[in-house]
Amino acid sequence: MLNRQGRPSQPGEAAVAAHPTFTGNRALQQEEPLIFEIGRPETTGVDVDEPAPFEPRLGGLERTDGVGLPGLSEPEAMRHYVRLSQKNYGIDTGLFPLGSCTMKHNPRLNERMARLPGFADVHPLQPFSTVQGAFELMDTLAAWLLELTGMQAVAMSPKAGAHGELCGMMAIKAAIAAKGEAATRRVVLVPDSAHGTNPATAALIGFTVRPVPARPDGTVDPAAVQAAIGPDVAAIMLTNPNTCGLFERDVVEIARIVHEAGAYFYADGANFNAIVGKARPGDLGVDAMHINLHKTFSTPHGGGGPGSGPVVLSDRLAAFAPVPFVVRDGERFRLVEDEADAARQGARPFGRLTAFHGQMGMFVRAMAYMLSHGADGMKQASEDAVLNANYVRACLADLMSLPFGNRPCMHEVLFDDAWLKDTGVTTLDFAKAMIDEGYHPMTVYFPLVVHGAMLVEPTESESKASLDLFIATLRDLAMAVRRGDVERFTGAPYHAPRRRLDETRAARQPVLRWTPPEPIREAAE
Repeated sequence: MLNRQGRPSQPGEAAVAAHPTFTGNRALQQEEPLIFEIGRPETTGVDVDEPAPFEPRLGGLERTDGVGLPGLSEPEAMRHYVRLSQKNYGIDTGLFPLGSCTMKHNPRLNERMARLPGFADVHPLQPFSTVQGAFELMDTLAAWLLELTGMQAVAMSPKAGAHGELCGMMAIKAAIAAKGEAATRRVVLVPDSAHGTNPATAALIGFTVRPVPARPDGTVDPAAVQAAIGPDVAAIMLTNPNTCGLFERDVVEIARIVHEAGAYFYADGANFNAIVGKARPGDLGVDAMHINLHKTFSTPHGGGGPGSGPVVLSDRLAAFAPVPFVVRDGERFRLVEDEADAARQGARPFGRLTAFHGQMGMFVRAMAYMLSHGADGMKQASEDAVLNANYVRACLADLMSLPFGNRPCMHEVLFDDAWLKDTGVTTLDFAKAMIDEGYHPMTVYFPLVVHGAMLVEPTESESKASLDLFIATLRDLAMAVRRGDVERFTGAPYHAPRRRLDETRAARQPVLRWTPPEPIREAAE
């Protein structure tokens, strides 16, 4: 039996039921139990000598029984994790269309550079004399970031986007305190189209969040900012391009309104991949912006890391960047690690954000990406990312609804669920059906400014052939919806290692401990 592309189809539920296997495996799709089910706590793959007598120093909190970790032989451990890896979807598997995440290809050259011993083996407590190359790379990377953004200073220590937001907003808070306005400026303006971390960050450090509504075209109206601004406002947090995939065309006017009121302009830099080499945030009036090195400059994120979120600062905030930071003394580099030393450099840091400086591997990967692309290459990457998103938009606009009209977008295109109304198929159903077709779903139900959002960001990594197959797949799914083939969606995914899970229950009632099942008793003869 052939599928729509003329290739042999995958076995469906009926075929699987008709041809069960003893192991539960389906040829190369192998069923893999938990490591606790196949491991043996009483064994280990290494020999560990009994420790010499010692006096515990845990104040009576030392462990009194075994850890209970499963022991495996090396072949067992290798097979277990290789089989699990085959159940994962990643950017090396196929197109990863997560909107607002910029899951681009990670060039292997970057990985080769990050694994050079001088970078891979560096330790944060090494003497400065032994890490001059690492310092020089950080200084060079910082200079490139300042050139790309048109800003005055950069804090390299934040570990990821939300951490960078925290850094930028703490610098703003310190600047407000330095002006003696800490008691009066307690409000942060956050547009409805902002990333969810924006209001959370503002609230975390003691600000009150005041929302700014989006106008019908999905962008922020300067008049709405003017209506919300006042002497109590500390800053605005705005994403540009915004989370609807649209460039805020009135950003300069918004910055003017904010600055005239004595407030600061924080820009969320998660979507920087759309404008690198095309527009500099500093030229638009931005005072602080985090940059996701793990998005814009490759190394797709996920699974908790790795990440890096440097924060660029305008001349209004440059003095308040946190320690540590790199300075050049003649031909040598060193870290400024305390406020007294920073004061001698003319700085007024708000403090130390993190114990050590940052993710060295991320710095190396980002620098390798920048040097290999060059200024013209990074500009072309932004242009190609925008082109690819608009190609997806143009090819699907006749079947899937666009909440803000069929007009050019930036690096990502936003669909809503209006086209699914009264079909019996939801945004979640459509996303699950994409899994059966071999694609990771796009970002769904975000941003919240539209109902049933589907946010697609193809990035510049994808060729036209790759996009054509992705578009054809979504068109086929959309046509199936129109034909009323509801079962294809409501029961999906059919071909994944696990069927659809109750994700809400899993989030609210997570099972964090494996409990051995009760032994099965054989009936007496």
